Amino acid sequence: MNARFFLRHCFVVALFFASALPAYAEEVSTDVRVMSFNIRYGTANDGLNHWNLRKEFVAETIRAFAPDLLGTQETLGFQRDYLRDELPEYENLGVGRVDGGVDGEMTALFYRTDRFEKLDGGHFWLSETPEKVGSIGWDSSLPRMATWVKLSDRQSVGTPPIFFFNTHFDHRGVVARNESARLLREKVEEIAAGEMVVITGDFNAGEGSVPYQTLFGERLAKESPIVDSYRSARPAMEKNEGTFSGFKSQANAGARIDWIGLSRHWNILNADIDYNSKNGATPSDHFPVTVVIAKDASVSTKE
Repeated sequence: MNARFFLRHCFVVALFFASALPAYAEEVSTDVRVMSFNIRYGTANDGLNHWNLRKEFVAETIRAFAPDLLGTQETLGFQRDYLRDELPEYENLGVGRVDGGVDGEMTALFYRTDRFEKLDGGHFWLSETPEKVGSIGWDSSLPRMATWVKLSDRQSVGTPPIFFFNTHFDHRGVVARNESARLLREKVEEIAAGEMVVITGDFNAGEGSVPYQTLFGERLAKESPIVDSYRSARPAMEKNEGTFSGFKSQANAGARIDWIGLSRHWNILNADIDYNSKNGATPSDHFPVTVVIAKDASVSTKE
């Protein structure tokens, strides 16, 4: 009787640990999912593609990828607020480019609060006077800016912080785009100071352009601290890598003007362009671009 009881007891204990094992054995992923998404400003006269008719699709597209870090461009205050309400798991940082408050488009960025804690953040304008709110630089047609945040990763306690930058270059000014790339690279080196970096943005310039070479190429005999995540993951250039859709699902033959840049501390697990559509229409006039990355343990920070 005692032996039978003992065996039954052992069996029950074994079942308990077997059922509990997956919960204990499951490791929390330290991969970081990043999305850059020009959502098209919400007051544009876009007819059937007006913001009110596609905003749910925009939120759905973001949810489907579930980014840890999301950089948006052309975001007006009410669009930021809509995404904030639809995506309550995220905190956001963004100000209007005209007054540093609510006036004008924002380069609003979002980060998951269960994953990251904000340590610092700020904004600068893409001009000769980057600290001057609303300043217009060079031959730019409008004020352009960048927003950044310094984050601590709750899932990797004790690891260095991540600096996340989000920007939008001018669509007309050639000099402005070239100089904005130079300024962005300088600001990244100044603010992040050798730590881990993620950059999202609509750069209004294609691969091989001066802004592209300025940001990712050698400058003053110095290797760039930033790499193009998409080309690094996909070395062979292919047709139909365009990221401006004009709301048409098949319109991907143009230039890849939306980029995600990374410091050399990351391993790139996947990089993609999201060509999702419904009935031939896309959620915005740009295709969102995405990357999944992991910290490269072999690369130290502040090199």
